[in-house]
Amino acid sequence: MKVIIKTPASIVCLLIPACLVLAQEKSETDRKDSIGRGKYIVDQVAMCIECHTPRDQNGRLLGTKYLEGAPVPVKEPPFQKFKWAIKAPALAGLPGYTKEQGVRLLTEGITADGRSPDPPMPRFRLNRSDAEAVVAYLKSLR
Repeated sequence: MKVIIKTPASIVCLLIPACLVLAQEKSETDRKDSIGRGKYIVDQVAMCIECHTPRDQNGRLLGTKYLEGAPVPVKEPPFQKFKWAIKAPALAGLPGYTKEQGVRLLTEGITADGRSPDPPMPRFRLNRSDAEAVVAYLKSLR
């Protein structure tokens, strides 16, 4: 059977499904790349694991409780004149934060409830792309 395409519109109608499939594949690849970049920033750059993952009695990180929240391992300074965090919250799944609130925390240093994080948590100033990658990674840990 021979198919004869006579109009440019016919060509477009045949190409649209193929383009949609390619766009979905590219989108999924981009999402995986973003999550991978977020994991790299969380684990290797910001070192979130050091405060947000519990430790055993010998001080070793508990990999089975990765980013589930933990007592802050840094003692407050003796000259402290500000509130010091005693527990680092869970980051896995980014509970209590929307995507935009997570991005705002990492780009502007403002928590979901509109305040600055308590020390020793730094006020990160990530660019939006890196912040979105970190949020995508943390949200993927649900």
